[in-house]
Amino acid sequence: MASQFPPLIVMGVSGSGKSTVGAALGAELGMQFIDGDDLHPRANKEKMAAGHALNDEDRAPWLEIIAERIGAELADGNPIIVACSSLKRSYRRMLTAHAPTTVFVHLRGEREVIAERQSHRNHEYMPNSLLDSQFDTLEPLQDDERGVLVDLTQTPDEIVRSIKKDLTDTFVD
Repeated sequence: MASQFPPLIVMGVSGSGKSTVGAALGAELGMQFIDGDDLHPRANKEKMAAGHALNDEDRAPWLEIIAERIGAELADGNPIIVACSSLKRSYRRMLTAHAPTTVFVHLRGEREVIAERQSHRNHEYMPNSLLDSQFDTLEPLQDDERGVLVDLTQTPDEIVRSIKKDLTDTFVD
């Protein structure tokens, strides 16, 4: 079943549910899920853990690692799902360099909703204090980008059903 869907990147600010939705979507679609956080270089993790936002220079090697992985898996006939914030259009261009058919699944929600969610979790290296920097950096998907928009206030099951329907209606022949 996985071969009918393109590679997917579940995107959004920290705390939007990328990992939860990505894993559930992978299970539903029969696709491998990779949490992009696991691919961050150690220096990035240390910088964020110290409460400092990453800049474009920090993110570039990480985005290239993700892009290469998506491209390699697709070349092997295995489109995958990756959770990755993908906050800027320029990042999304980098991420699709090796697999232009990649679709972005943008989990969108209000800052207050996400801040409430974050208050109930303890992330390994992404402190809640960086949420504002995430929203400041976020550039919404544009009409010429391959993507679907998802309201993150739904339950994970509702979100997965919605994504599957949107993908099937728009990106599957």
